[in-house]
Amino acid sequence: MKVLFIVNPKSGRGEGSTVEMLISEESRRQGFDFLIYRLNKEENEKHIWNEINAYSPDIIAGAGGDGTINFLAKLLQGSDIPLLIIPLGSANGMAKELNIGGRLDYAFSLITKGVKRPIDLLKINGHTCIHLADVGLNARIVKRFEQDPKRGLWTYARHLFREIFLIKNYRFYIEQEGRPFIRKAVSLTFANASKYGTGAVINPVGKLDDGKFELVIIKPFPRIKLLSIGWKMFRGTLESSEYVDVISCSNALIRTSKRTTLQVDGEIIGKVKEIKVEILHKALTLIVPEED
Repeated sequence: MKVLFIVNPKSGRGEGSTVEMLISEESRRQGFDFLIYRLNKEENEKHIWNEINAYSPDIIAGAGGDGTINFLAKLLQGSDIPLLIIPLGSANGMAKELNIGGRLDYAFSLITKGVKRPIDLLKINGHTCIHLADVGLNARIVKRFEQDPKRGLWTYARHLFREIFLIKNYRFYIEQEGRPFIRKAVSLTFANASKYGTGAVINPVGKLDDGKFELVIIKPFPRIKLLSIGWKMFRGTLESSEYVDVISCSNALIRTSKRTTLQVDGEIIGKVKEIKVEILHKALTLIVPEED
């Protein structure tokens, strides 16, 4: 078996060199051949595809955070080469979604013990999304987080606490599969997956391969209800809140009353007034743990 490791040396705490040592050790232990490709900002997709075609790997293993996995999902969508996630990021949201978590040893074991699973992707204003995207409250927190040199859940929590006192309401004009309606909301999430890297479940009904994504609308709520909403998120029962609507669909067009920040898989896209979302059914194949 041949595995091409595409490593982002700047992901998370900069553990790229440690991962490269682990790759060598696991190669000897599991008996696979490997090639390491180090990502940098200057390289483009064509250059990486040249490397892929020259090496002809059976698996591509992406070692990085959610931004790296998003890049590789865009690169590999529509191809028959499966992607394995080696979690190196601060949140590792997609790895947690797949029950890999932050466990490097477990992720490496999937090279020989994992199974292939086709999953959906989202196309949002032309950007590929493998995990979660949103506008409103969480997107502004992500923007703060991205500008902070510190990483980790405590940093995210600090920015969440600050943003709570600046909550803004938006009016969203939504056309969902031809059905128009209006919602006031503090946040609107486009969810292919079910939970954030923190473990909070934003989309309790989400499935990665059902040909649907969910619009999760968090309506304006009294601040006294914040802990209740947070508790429901961590228990996976958010849809039971009177301040939350969850709508499954395959495409949607959203216009906002004012420009607002859009984030996709933890990367800030910019401020937008219109968002077009569509599902790409089973557009990417992942290597995942075998289900019990």
